[in-house]
This record gives sequence, structure tokens and C-alpha cells, in this order.
Amino acid sequence: MPTEKKISSASDCINSMVEGSELKKVRSNSRIYHRYFLLDADMQSLRWEPSKKDSEKAKIDIKSIKEVRTGKNTDIFRSNGISDQISEDCAFSVIYGENYESLDLVANSADVANIWVTGLRYLISYGKHTLDMLESSQDNMRTSWVSHMFGEIDVEDLGHITLCNAVQCIRNLNPGLKTSKIELKFKELHKSKDKAGTEVTKEEFVEVFHELCTRPEIYFLLVQFSSNKEFLDTKDLMMFLEAEQGVAHINEEISLEIIHKYEPSKEGKEKGWLSIDGFTNYLMSPDCYIFDPEHKKVCQDMKQPLSHYFINSSHNTYLIEDQFRGPSDITGYIRALKMGCRSVELDVWDGPDNEPVIYTGHTMTSQIVFRSVIDIINKYAFFASEYPLILCLENHCSIKQQKVMVQHMKKILGDKLYTTSPNVEESYLPSPDVLKGRILIKAKKLSSNCSGVEGDVTDEDEGAEMSQRMGKENVEQPNNVPVKRFQLCKELSELVSICKSVQFKEFQVSFQVQKYWEVCSFNEVLASKYANENPGDFVNYNKRFLARVFPSPMRIDSSNMNPQDFWKCGCQIVAMNFQTPGLMMDLNIGWFRQNGNCGYVLRPAIMREEVSFFSANTKDSVPGVSPQLLHIKIISGQNFPKPKGSGAKGDVVDPYVYVEIHGIPADCAEQRTKTVHQNGDAPIFDESFEFQINLPELAMVRFVVLDDDYIGDEFIGQYTIPFECLQTGYRHVPLQSLTGEVLAHASLFVHVAITNRRGGGKPHKRGLSVRKGKKSREYASLRTLWIKTVDEVFKNAQPPIRDATDLRENMQNAVVSFKELCGLSSVANLMQCMLAVSPRFLGADNTPLVVLNLSEQYPTMELQGIVPEVLKKIVTTYDMMIQSLKAVIENADAVYEKIVHCQKAAMEFHEHLHSIGTKEGLKERKLQKAVESFTWNITILKGQADLLKYAKNETLENLKQIHYAAVSCGLNKPGTENADVQKPRRSLEVIPEKANDETGD
Repeated sequence: MPTEKKISSASDCINSMVEGSELKKVRSNSRIYHRYFLLDADMQSLRWEPSKKDSEKAKIDIKSIKEVRTGKNTDIFRSNGISDQISEDCAFSVIYGENYESLDLVANSADVANIWVTGLRYLISYGKHTLDMLESSQDNMRTSWVSHMFGEIDVEDLGHITLCNAVQCIRNLNPGLKTSKIELKFKELHKSKDKAGTEVTKEEFVEVFHELCTRPEIYFLLVQFSSNKEFLDTKDLMMFLEAEQGVAHINEEISLEIIHKYEPSKEGKEKGWLSIDGFTNYLMSPDCYIFDPEHKKVCQDMKQPLSHYFINSSHNTYLIEDQFRGPSDITGYIRALKMGCRSVELDVWDGPDNEPVIYTGHTMTSQIVFRSVIDIINKYAFFASEYPLILCLENHCSIKQQKVMVQHMKKILGDKLYTTSPNVEESYLPSPDVLKGRILIKAKKLSSNCSGVEGDVTDEDEGAEMSQRMGKENVEQPNNVPVKRFQLCKELSELVSICKSVQFKEFQVSFQVQKYWEVCSFNEVLASKYANENPGDFVNYNKRFLARVFPSPMRIDSSNMNPQDFWKCGCQIVAMNFQTPGLMMDLNIGWFRQNGNCGYVLRPAIMREEVSFFSANTKDSVPGVSPQLLHIKIISGQNFPKPKGSGAKGDVVDPYVYVEIHGIPADCAEQRTKTVHQNGDAPIFDESFEFQINLPELAMVRFVVLDDDYIGDEFIGQYTIPFECLQTGYRHVPLQSLTGEVLAHASLFVHVAITNRRGGGKPHKRGLSVRKGKKSREYASLRTLWIKTVDEVFKNAQPPIRDATDLRENMQNAVVSFKELCGLSSVANLMQCMLAVSPRFLGADNTPLVVLNLSEQYPTMELQGIVPEVLKKIVTTYDMMIQSLKAVIENADAVYEKIVHCQKAAMEFHEHLHSIGTKEGLKERKLQKAVESFTWNITILKGQADLLKYAKNETLENLKQIHYAAVSCGLNKPGTENADVQKPRRSLEVIPEKANDETGD
């Protein structure tokens, strides 16, 4: 099939089908046959050849086709032994005959599959009148609008315009197109017609516009929802927004607002029709970006202790290049603060004329005056965020110049300085909310028993820390370097309140003696050692204390460490070299976008709760957290620029896309698309990937576009987004350069779906459950402590845990069985299922064969006379699904209460667990193991209760989707619409999880 010409209408699809194409025919015996399929010229039948059958039997009458399914969604595809080798995007099935037989086909590309699916669906709707229908007025709306644009240029009504004006007009309508490409297309058209001169006629203008400004992948999407029209009306758009994009509270007025905002033609606006151009405008607008706009503002609880947040932090903020020879400049502070950084570093030394200076000591970096840095900090401290700013002072000054530092800070920063002494009766730091607009000093502090105006303190700056702690690991460092001491003036000490720098000794010592206002700094090598050898202790340490991790001095090029390596341990202040772009800074910038870019991100509950089990290096699912399945389809790319500095290939770009998952070790993964050769303007990828995310709250997704080159693949663009910020549905991903600037008009077009691996999770944002493979059912296991009284409590929790698991998994299995009978994959939601199955419920005269009675809480399907067996099977499966939904709703609360009761009963032993274990004869290692098992069990109980709570919300959402889809399709039994049922909700509305989590802290 020729695909050089862009498909921009159903008539293009029909013409291509008449020409025919090679498709693979799949049979249940795992065999695949290569056949040439074509549409008869009279558009009455679909034929294939060669075939052992009589030519009259190797065909299907168009009028016998019941539906066309996309993907591998028939019994033959599911049972075929080589189904895993078949691309979901290239597969489709023709369901035909009274017995609903399936002809299962695989195209050579997703583009070809879309052509057949679109064309066949039109033929089913309009039969031999398809082309007549396409040539009617509804197909001319777009042509009329483009002709009108031509007329606005051709003011003298000459019938032609200059090439220059034609190019400029098309570029105005599609700014991403290159002028050279538009000119070339007109010249090719003129050459094909043997036409001399450069004047452009209206017909030529319309043809080139259709060719260059139609995105086939968006056209194929439009016709899925347009009831086989060339535009979307208000109801079509409502269905797309609700069923596919997950937008709540949609009505015709909102649909009309979108049409009026994005539809370019006057006719479309007047009639309430959204053309392919309006639909493209909408999908490319910020309204359809992948980033959830809820997260563009502060959306997390900011009343938790400071230690419960990740804090956007800068290392050697004053440097704008490397840390050995690079220049120091105040622009480093301006850049970091404008980017939402909430912890900056000041490495202060004695300077000339009694003015302290900032630079990296013992290097060749240049110096800047301390006073000018404080001036800049005062000006930009709260430019991007109102939440507290931490100044990490590395003090190397004499007493004399320390006093100058104090004078400058007091005079310039004034009341912004937070100097309130910590409350010894408290256990945690104040919250970011309490500290709004305040500047905290992190530095050494004199002990409370020091009565003089100055005193000795140990020097634990980054260099000293490296020498003392990493001498054995790095041959460059001498062993047993003595701790240096220096004089600290009382005035500077008094500016330090709740961020007192102290030296870390070991975890057990810190748990016993460290004060909540004391902060330890860790060199990245030491922090990595603790992360690998003591991951549980590190997480527990960071529940109460602030930990700062800084890059190794060995990074003389100012390269960056991976912040995820330390975030997974709960480290709050992971200091990054903001001046060095690349993957690590992409992760840092992307991560802190999720809370209004305010510089603070609330850590996962499992990292905050006093009694919770979490190991940073887990390579499996996390206890008490429901894994999620992330389904990403990379559909296409738009306007990729040539990589900077690449000249060998001229303007040719051969792009491919990497999808990377960053998070805990169990989640880290990457997949790549094929390379699309010599097409950086509009490459079509059409490839789907699936990732299991075990700790969604700590996961990030990174899209990277590279240019395939035999010398070395070169970077084109990237976009990094926290998992929690993903919007599901069809989305555009705005690409950014290596240094973080937005690349004009460059984007990826993707489809995102998120489903639950084992039920529960966050149904409001994650879609519906995905059934596990056909394995024996797994139940969460509780550990034995060998403390009889406590073990008895946990033993009582096993039955409700099993009940909760059965309720969830019975529900999700029943839902997926119904999806399969509807001909959809497990990624679909129930609204999409009802839309897919509704045409089958209509008889030949469009009277319903099946209706839904919506008068009760649980909608029932009622047969209206004799129906085929295949419809009876759907009704039976639907009834089983409804029973499983009913079981969850009617039993979840009681089971939930039993689990919570066991959790509360067990927590009664928490405070005295050590002494109880000792009385039971447990010693040292066994006692420590018992404490760990207790924490594990509490985490499991809380997690199981949460999963059941979420499953109930998911079930209620399922019922709402069924209800509204039935009404939208007209399948509800007359008079049974229940007006009290709320519309399905999306985003963060279903479960106020963050608020609920905090009650137990």
C-alpha cells in the first residue's frame, strides 16, 4: 500500500484499501498466513488472495461485518502461541456474521492498520454510499476554511497568489513547519504538473495545506470518536474528554467553549463542530500537555515537619563552571533561586580590606564579595517560592571577619533571619508553612555551656569531611587526619537556630543523642556506603533528622551525582551542581516541579511514619504499596531540531525515543523505539511499552529523543516528569534542550494509561485494575516475632487480610473478563467498554436488544427478546462483574475495620516491645529481628487497609462510568436514569490521600 501520501480523510483510506496491501492472517493454531487483502471496487466486499478457498469464499461481505476491533482483543489473538511477538498497534480484527466470527489481521505498520480500521468502520456505517457521503458538505468545511484563508491573501480575486505569500500563510497556520519544506512541496507539485512560474492557485494551496498540515495519527484518533464523521460535534468531544482523557464534569457548554477556543473555521464555531485542525490545535495546547496542571501550584500538605520533605538544594552555588578553575559569580545564586532552589551554599573565607569573600578554598576559582552575595540572596530569596531558604555557611573566616559576616546578614536580611531557639520539649522541626518567608542559617554553633564571646568548634566542611571519613576508601587521602578546630564568634553562633551542623558518628548513637535541630552532612561516597549497607537505618534516621549530601571533591568537573540514590533513603538536602546540565539535573528539575516548583516535596508516607518498613535497595514490590502498571505508547514526534554541533549529516535527523523510569532499584528500567530514518519533522513511531512501578511516589519518567548516528548518537531533547504528575490519555510532551530551555514547537505525542497491578492504588488517577496472570492467588504474609502475645494479635489479622485480597482480586478479575468480551484490552476503562459494546446491543432496526436498568445502585442488563448467544455471554459476564462490585461495596467497610482494629491492637505493644521481647528471652540479633518484623507487619496491615479503601473507591467509580456511558449511548431503560449519581471524577478528587496519611504521624 502506498503510504508516501499522507492520509488526511476517510476517502484516502478507502482508495488505499481498493489498491490493497499485504496483511498477515492469524489463525488459532499459531499459524500465520501472508495474504494480499483488498476492497472490491464496488465497496461491497473484502477479499484476500492467494487462498485455497474458492475465490467467492475468500471474501467477507461488508454488510455482514459487525465491528472492527483494534489491538489483540479476540480469543484467537489471546490464545495464539506467538501473540507476544505481534505488535498491539499493528493488530486488528474484523468481527462478522451472525456467530460473530473473527478475521484476525496484522499489518506491517500501525499506519496501515489504522487505514484499514478507519476505512472499514466508514463502510460499516455508510456502505457503498461512503464516498458520496464524504464528498457531501460536511467534508467541505475544512476546504472552505482553507479557501477562505487563500481569499484573504488574493484580495484582487486573481485566482492565484505568490509563492512567498502562500508559504507565509501556511507557516502562520502551522509555525512548526520549516519554510524550506513548504517551498519544496509547492515546487514538487508544480513539477509534477509541468507548470512554469511560481504563482500558486487556490487548488494547489488547498492540496499542499492538506498534505503538510494533516497529522494522520490525529485524524485516525478523531474518527474513532466522531461517529464516522470528519469532525467532532459537542457530544463526540464530551465522550472523548470523559472516556479517554478522564476529564470530569463535562457538559455540552464546556465542549462548545473548547470548540470556540480552538476551531479555526467560522462555520465550525457556528455549528459546534471541531475539525481536524481544531482538534489538532486542542491536543497541542497546554490543556493537553502530559503534566497535570494540579501540580503547577502548591498541592501538598506543607504543615509537616521540615524533615518530612525533599528540599531543592544547590552545591557550590557561587560557581558557574567547574569547581577547580571555574569562575565564581553572583549569577549562580540568581539562577538557583529563580529555579526554586531552597538551600544554597556559601563557602566563606577571609578577604582583603576586612571583607569576607566566597570561593572554593585551595583551588583556582575566582572570588566574590560576601556582602554582594547576601544582597542578591535578599533580593531573590523568595522570588520563586515563599517557603524557607537555608543558607549553608562553610565558615573559614577569622573572628574579625566572622563579625563582619554577622553585620552584613543582620543589616541586609533583617527580620527574614530565623533565630528562634529550638524548643527542647518538641521532637520535630517546624513546618515549611510556619517558616514561610524566613531564612535559616546552617552552620556550626557554640555549645550552650560556652559563656565567652568566642569558642572552639570542630571544622567539618566538605573537604575536612572527605579527609576524615573517606581516607580509607580513596588512596589520594591520608589516613587518620586529625579533626581541625577553629574559633567561632558568639554573634555568628547566635544566628544558627534549627540547622546546627554536627558531625555524624553512627546511626545507633544518633538515635540516642542527636537533637532534632542538628544537621549532619554526608559526602556522597559515605552516603552511598550507608545507603548500600544500612538502608533501613538511613531511612529511619531521615524520618526525624535533616541530612545533607554533597558531591565528592573528586568531581573536579562539577559533574552531578544521581539524586535518586539518596532520595530513596529519605535524604532531604541532596546538593546539586546547578551549573552542570545533563541527566542528573534533569531529574532534579523534573522532581521539584510536582509541588508548584516551591522547592519542597513531601516524602512518601512510608518514609515519614514512625512505624513503617522500607528498605531503599528493595528490588521487589514495597510492603503495603500497590504496584502500578504504566502503559506508554509513543505515537509520533513533531519538529525535532538538528542536534547542536552535528554537521556531518546536514539537516537529516534519524530520531528514536528512549523511555526511562527512575526510582527505587526495582523500578529502574528503559525501553526504546525503532529509529525513523530521515524524518525529524513528523516521525511516526507507534510503539507501546509497559513498566511496573513498585513505589509510584518516588518514580520519575524521562523521555529522551536521540539522533541515530553511526559515529555516536546525539541528544535532541528530553522531558522529565514525576510519575505522580502524569496525565492519562492522549498527551503532548514538550521537549527541552540539554540546558533546560523549551525547544520551540518540538514535542512527542503519546498515550498514557496507568492501571493497578493487584487492585487498589489510586483509581481516580490510575484507571482500572489489571488482572494478574493465571497464578495461584497471593496473600500478604505477616512475619512471626516469637513474642507470643504480639503474634496472637497478628494471627487474628490473617483472615481479614485474605478477605480483603479476595474482594479486590475477584472484582478486578471480573472487570477484566468483561473488558475482554467487549473486545478491549485491560488498559481500557468501563466507560470505553460500554461505548464499544453499545452497537452490538442494537437490532437491525436500531431498537435495543439489551437495556440497562439504572433505577438501583447496581445497574442491571435486561434482554429485550431473543438475542444471539454471544450477547447472552456478555450479559452473563456483566452480571458476574456487578456481583463482584456489589461484594466490595457491601463488605469492604467491615473488613477494613477488622484490619484497622488489629493494627491498633498491635500498636499498643510498640512502645514496650523491647522489654516484652527481653522477657520472652529474645537477645540482641533475635530481638532486633523481632522489632523489624513488627515494623513489617504494621506496614502490611496499613497497606492492606489502604488498598481495600482504594478498591472501594475504584468500584464506585466503575459504577458511575457504567451509568453515564449507558445514558450517553441511549442504552438506559426509559425512566431509570438516576439523577443522584455523580459524574466520574478524575485527578486528586477521589481520595484525599495526603490528608488521610498524616493522621497517623
